[in-house]
This record gives sequence, C-alpha cells and structure tokens, in this order.
Amino acid sequence: MKTFQELGLNSHIQKSLKELGYIEATPIQEEAIPFVLENDQDLIGLAQTGTGKTAAFGLPILNKLKKNKEVQAIILCPTRELCLQISKEINSFAKYSPGVAIATVYGGASAEIQIRDIRAGANIVVGTPGRVYDLIRKRVLKMHTIRFVVLDEADEMLDLGFKDDLDAILEDTPETKQTMLFSATMSATIYNIAKKFMHEPKEISVGKKNIGADKVSHQYYFVRPGHKYETLRRIVDSEPDIYGILFCRTKHETQEIADKLKEDRYSTETLHGDIPQHSRTLIMERFRQRRIQLLVATDVAARGIDVNDLTHVINYNLPEANELYVHRSGRTGRAQKSGTSISLLSSREAYKIRELEQKTGKTFELKQVPTGKEICEKQLISLVDKMKNIKVDEKEIASFLPAIEESLKGLSRQELLARFVSAEFNHFIELYKDSRDLQVIAPDDRFGGERGGRGEGRVRRERQPEENFINVMINVGRDDRLEVKDIFSLVNSQRELKGADIGKIKLSGKYTTFGIDKAKEKVVVRCLKGARFRGQLIDAKLA
Repeated sequence: MKTFQELGLNSHIQKSLKELGYIEATPIQEEAIPFVLENDQDLIGLAQTGTGKTAAFGLPILNKLKKNKEVQAIILCPTRELCLQISKEINSFAKYSPGVAIATVYGGASAEIQIRDIRAGANIVVGTPGRVYDLIRKRVLKMHTIRFVVLDEADEMLDLGFKDDLDAILEDTPETKQTMLFSATMSATIYNIAKKFMHEPKEISVGKKNIGADKVSHQYYFVRPGHKYETLRRIVDSEPDIYGILFCRTKHETQEIADKLKEDRYSTETLHGDIPQHSRTLIMERFRQRRIQLLVATDVAARGIDVNDLTHVINYNLPEANELYVHRSGRTGRAQKSGTSISLLSSREAYKIRELEQKTGKTFELKQVPTGKEICEKQLISLVDKMKNIKVDEKEIASFLPAIEESLKGLSRQELLARFVSAEFNHFIELYKDSRDLQVIAPDDRFGGERGGRGEGRVRRERQPEENFINVMINVGRDDRLEVKDIFSLVNSQRELKGADIGKIKLSGKYTTFGIDKAKEKVVVRCLKGARFRGQLIDAKLA
C-alpha cells in the first residue's frame, strides 16, 4: 500500500494531508489518483461506500486546477448531506492551496446564497443534479469552462430519479472535459450513461463488484409479525453501546417505530421525506455528535448519510432489492472498523437469506432473540465497566466525601453494591422479570430444512395451543386479492390489536377466518368493523 507522498501530489496538498493525518492511501485512492494526475482519459471507479472515493477524485482535481476564478469542476452527488460532506473534505484538502474556492449547491436552501458563491469565483461546484441543472438553465453556471465532471454515488443518483437531470447536465458540458464516474455497482443504467457520455473510460475496480464490506458481520432473526417491535427492543437492549441506523420501508412505519422507541425512553429520531430540511440538519448534527443512539430512516432519506463509526445497521424489513441491502449494510464497518448488519424477517422470507449470501459473498448468522436474563446480564456488565473506567476528579469531590460517608454509615460493601446496581438497573429488571420467550426457529434449521423455498418448509415455529385463540370471520378473501400477510397488517393497524398473536388462517373466495389471541375477544370485532381493505368496508364477527 502506497503513502500519499508517493502519489505525485503537490506540496500544498501534501501539507494538508499531513495535518489531517492521512498517511496510507486506500486501494481506490492508490489507483485513481496517479491515473487522473497523469491522464485526461475518462475514468470509472467501482468501490464500496466508505472506501475514500472523495479523496480519489478530489485530490487530483485540486492538483490540476488552473489559477483562475472560472468553474472548472462540477461534482454531482445524490443528496444534500453528501454534497456538504464532499465540500467539507475538499476544503480541508485545499487548506494550503491558494485561490481554491468551492460552492455547494442543493435544493431546499436559498439559491441566492449559492448563486453569490458561484459568482464570487468558485472553481469547484459540488451539487445535487436538480439544483445544478436549475442553475445552468438560469445561466448562472457557465459550462464552457468545465474541465472535470464527477458523478459520485452514480447508482444512488439514478435510484433517486436524477437520470434526466444528469443527461441534460452532461449534454451541456464540453467534449474536452474529463468525466469520472464513481459507483458501488455497475448496473445496466450506469453502463448506458458511460457508453453515451464517456469516451473509452479506464475502469478501476477495487475488490469484487456488488459485494458487502469486509468488516461487516451479517445476522438475522426470525420473528412473528406481532413480536417484531418487542424483538427489536430486545436486540437494542442487548447492545448497550449500539450506535446505528434502523431502516424501515415507509415514511409511516418509520415515524411509528421512532415514536414508539421514544415512548420507551430510547434516544432516537426519524428521517423520512416529510421531515423539513432545517429539522433534518439539526437531527443529523445531533446524530453525528452521538446524542442520538438510533436513527430510524427510509432508504431515500438515508442517502448521503456519511458517518464512519456506526456499530450497527438494523433492517426492520428487508428491502425489496438485494442491491439496497448491500447499500444499507455498507453504512457500518467503515474506516477499518467492524460493524454488524441485523435483519428481522418472517420464516417465509428464509429464501432471501440465501440470495443475500450469494450477493454479498458472506455467510449470514441466524441468531436467537435475547432472553430477559441475557439482556440484564449484558446491561449490568456494561454498567459496571463504565463505572470502573469513569474519571474521578479527587479535588472536586473531596469536600463532599465526609457528608456522603456519614450518610452511608452502617451499610456494608455488599449492601452498597446492591443499592448502586438497583438505582441504575431497576428499569431493566422490571421490564424483563416476566418476559416471554420469543424464539421462532431452532438454530440448526436455517432455511426451512431441505426445501428452503419461498414457503415455510420445515421451519419449526412455536405455536400456542388452539384454546388460546378465538376465531374471527371477515367479509374479504382471495377474490379481493387478500393474502395471509394482509391479515397481519390489518390486525396490527388497529391500536388495540397491535402485537396480538395470530392463529390458523383460512382464506376462501369471499371471506376469511383466522384465530386471534383470546385476550382480544371483547375488542376484536369492534376494532375490525369499519376498517377497510383496498377500499372495501370490512365486516367482522366471531366465528
């Protein structure tokens, strides 16, 4: 592995890198930087998120900038957060490079300030495709001086629907520019962009394409739909120092789960499309300062989040596309640190684990839901470790010690320890003293026996006795496109039924019967009557 001193960068940049503590280049930097310094040929760089791609393109561009106040480089990326992150990094690289000015442009913020920055003589513009194209149409961004165009996280920009903007921007740039495309994957759409707008590009691929990060371990839990939130809480409680992102599929689910976690005294916030930009900025600042332990987000809202020391990524639901799982899990295990990607899934989704193992080239570990006793033991050990390592200012507390000693006189060492533990720990003891067993599957039966298909196969589920359920009939069935999963959604959409155990389900053409926890007998009909499925009013009765 080469050092940055060996890559041919000028003395101004070397001074900045030394101050920042940059010594050895990552594989993508080691290959891309000398190539861009020595060539004007287009470049495709394939490397996973978190491998140092900003320095890979930012450093050689800085090195090759001409000393004038024209816009020479445009760096396009999918989100505001990534724009700000890239600008911040390049600014730090350019600390001792005279005459370098960077403008950051993105939607949801004042265009006037961004226009002023460009007209003041920015020679590098970092922006989202929508705002960049808007400034081109307003004739603020003059494209005839452009020498470098970078498409960073190109796959994510395409996922977010920026293809038309990208096409329009690239068509407006000079033929003589050098185009650099950086992506974690080489999809067909990216290949088409490269074919249309790049001329005989050099391809640099670091590691295998489309695989997960090396330092990420992958775990999964089988859960019943009614137990999913409780399982999530146990996983979080079993990791006292967890710092990560919890992914949900929809804005509604994201907000619902975040609200529940807050009610249960977890340090959490939510990110989704309805969060105003100002609030999003404050949330991300608190998250980076680790004042938020768990960020609950949708895939789109999490794009561009660049935090290097996340310990966990949790998939409350698996994403529809396996590629998205690779993106999610790649947000942990960065900067040479290890991380864990955890997924909660039903036993019917066992087949997806095989697909993901093939996609990432990693083995996924089936985990058992932590018991209350295991959680209490982990939390207690964590608490004791923190107390052992806490710094004590002897001078500051010396004057208080006599009063404390007098107050605790007569208590033995054992009694002091017991009181100390109880004061700090009673919450977990109370929460888990009568906790139920949430295990769904035996550890040696990963994929439903030999079948391993889309059905449940031989997955050994714990079933409650039939006498614990009452049967309910509703007036929708297969003819109305009702599926088994819709029963769980319907039940969990009702506040008084949420989390109830579901028994046998029998789907017929015009109606459906299913078992539900006997404890819900008095409320189930009232809750379901008047609910709707695909616009149809539901009628319910005990069967």
